[in-house]
Amino acid sequence: MKYKKYWRKTSLKQKNIGNAFLNEILLSRPNKFLEIGVFQGVTARNICELLNKIHKDNFKYIGVDIFELDEKLNNEIIPDLNFKNPFKQIYHKYIKRENPYSLISVKKLLKKFEKNVEIIKGNSKEILPKIDLSKIDYVFIDGGHSYETVKNDLNNCKAVVENKGTVLCDDYDLSYAPGVKEAIDEFVDKEKYDIKILYERFAKIKKK
Repeated sequence: MKYKKYWRKTSLKQKNIGNAFLNEILLSRPNKFLEIGVFQGVTARNICELLNKIHKDNFKYIGVDIFELDEKLNNEIIPDLNFKNPFKQIYHKYIKRENPYSLISVKKLLKKFEKNVEIIKGNSKEILPKIDLSKIDYVFIDGGHSYETVKNDLNNCKAVVENKGTVLCDDYDLSYAPGVKEAIDEFVDKEKYDIKILYERFAKIKKK
């Protein structure tokens, strides 16, 4: 499958990275998927298209995001919401008249799969403990990039790895977010998990 951008912003903006990401998921053929850090929903839509292609209507996608710019999260890397393409800025602001980084807008983008999708607004620190992660077989972590946030997300997702699922972390070696790599390395070392770095960007964590 080819990774589509749906006229929105995405962290997987390079075409080859987006396609490689989908191919990596295809190898595992997950049925119940959790994404931490939905942003504008582009990756979520691509994931749902792929899961639908694999499992038809028999799949589950859960997405977690704060869906707002919170000044209290001043230790996080805040996503840039401004489009470099002025036509996209005009399209969303004056034609669609909605913020693409909003719960309402993301739900509209995923409406095609609304029976299979659950989007949860909130901080992953508070939301993840409420989800039965033992039933999730694949997690994509691309939420907050501080050491504490990544550490918390990984610790909450331990049940996924223990049940032979996969945790894929984005931005493993991001120069301006060293806390991501620090938290991942610490987690893998402590739990004695297997880790593979893919495309010099993703950290794939599984049980040995």
